[in-house]
Parts: sequence; C-alpha cells; structure tokens
Amino acid sequence: MSEQARTTIVGLPIARTASLTRRRRMAMAGRILVAVLALGYALLPVLYVISASFNPLNTLASSTLIPRQASLENFQRLLNDPVNPFLLWMWNSLKVSVIAAVLSTLVSAISAYAFSRFRFTGRRTLLLSVFLVQVFPNSLTMVATFLLLQLIGRHVPSFGLNAHGGLILVYLGGAMGINTWLMKGYFDTVPRDIDESAMIDGASHWQIFWRIIFPLVRPIIAVVTMLTFISAYNDYLFALLLLRDNKLWTLAVGLNTFLSGQFTREWGVFAAGALMGAVPIVAIYLILQDYIVGGLTQGAVKS
Repeated sequence: MSEQARTTIVGLPIARTASLTRRRRMAMAGRILVAVLALGYALLPVLYVISASFNPLNTLASSTLIPRQASLENFQRLLNDPVNPFLLWMWNSLKVSVIAAVLSTLVSAISAYAFSRFRFTGRRTLLLSVFLVQVFPNSLTMVATFLLLQLIGRHVPSFGLNAHGGLILVYLGGAMGINTWLMKGYFDTVPRDIDESAMIDGASHWQIFWRIIFPLVRPIIAVVTMLTFISAYNDYLFALLLLRDNKLWTLAVGLNTFLSGQFTREWGVFAAGALMGAVPIVAIYLILQDYIVGGLTQGAVKS
C-alpha cells in the first residue's frame, strides 16, 4: 500500500473527530448565547426597577440603568409616610397569602387523595367539572363574587366585603381546582402497596393520608403552596374590588396609589415598594427550590 493511501486511511478518522469537536463547540456556544440573551431579557426590567428605586428624581424619564445619584430617599419616603402605611399593606398581603396558601393546600391535598385512592360513582365527571370551572377567568365572576360576599357579610361580617376573611374565601375557591388536578397526578405516582400495607396494620384512611402519604408528597405540597401564595400575594383585581379601607389594603392595591395621582406619579417610590415587596416571594422560592422541580415534573405524570 502506498504512503498516500495510508495517510488518507489514517487521516480520515482524525478529520471526522475534528469536525465533531467543532460541531460540539458551536452547539455549546449557541446554548450559551441563548442563555445569555434569556437572562438579559429577564433581568433587564429588574435592573431598571432597582435603578428607579434609587433614583432621587422620582421619574422614569431620567432613569438610567445605573443611577447617577443613588439615594435612599424613595425608601425613606415609603417607610415614613403616615398616609400610606406600606408596612401594614405588606403585612396584610403576607397574612392573607399565607392563610390562603395553607388552607388551599390542605383542602386540595385531601381532595386529591380522595380522587386518587377512592373509586366512587361520578368520580371522573366531578374531577373534569372541577377542572373545567378553572378554564374561565376569575374576572368573569367579579359581580357574582361581590354579591355573594355582600350576602355573607350580612350574617358574618368577618367573611364579607371589606374584610380579609372574604378575600381569603375568594382565593380558596379560585385555586382549589387546578391545585387538586396537579396534586392528584402526583398522588397517583405513590404506589398503592403502601396503603394496603398500612391497612393490614390497622391504619385508617386518615392515618394513611396524614402519617404516610403526606410526608411522601412534600415536593408537590411545596409547589402548590408556593403557587397559591404567589397568586394571592400578587392579586390586584379582587383585592381592589373587595377591600375599601386603606388599612385593610394589600400591597398590590396600596402601591397603586403612588401611580394613581392626577398630576404626580411617584415612580421611584413605587419601584422601591415593588423591590421590597418581592423579598418574601424570593425568600419562599429559595427555601422551597429543592422541591419545585420534582414536584412539577412528577405531578405531570398521567394517571
């Protein structure tokens, strides 16, 4: 065999390897570019909010990505305003959101356990009905919700209009449908052999749910709790509709007052409040991040 043939035969795999390496590098560079663009697209508005919160001029026209004269004036104005109690609004949002998230998670977990483990007449129809109700936006129920809470408030004022109890009832009804579906899919991934073994040992259905199944489904519990909390914490429409007293407002409704002035709109103070208001959501996400991915992926398994 000639020397030229040997070089061709030997050099052929080397050329393919080099080409494969170049393709992998180009693919990796493409992924990095997409990731950088996605991060920039997501973080740029946040950076502008941070910049506006430290801008003492209190306008968007003069805001830049890096403020020229950084100041804490907007935060001082926000925390020391006697007319607009920001800290009280934040506490109201936390209280309503935490209570709604905990109650919604418990009720949804019990409902999901019943749909997953029990077989009864109308089970599938009821499950589909609960899901279909969630297809319609909550804004369609505003008038009915207002009249219903007005009627309830005549007998139980704590759960009527202009009360946090009534707002919590609205959040419970709005979140239970999709939460039940999401948790039911996760409950189906837990083997039924565990239930049968516990029944042989004499455990009741409640004991099986609370002591055995509930600890095993912590990822989906964390996901549902976080989603419900964020939904209630960020809600503006129903909080504006049902709460009229300034001291009962939630954070979303209260912050809107800084932008609703006829001649003045305090964008800097609004940005400072939005920045401080995002702290609880970020903290909850960091605490529950270990459960989020597992809860969302396994909860999507078809039963």
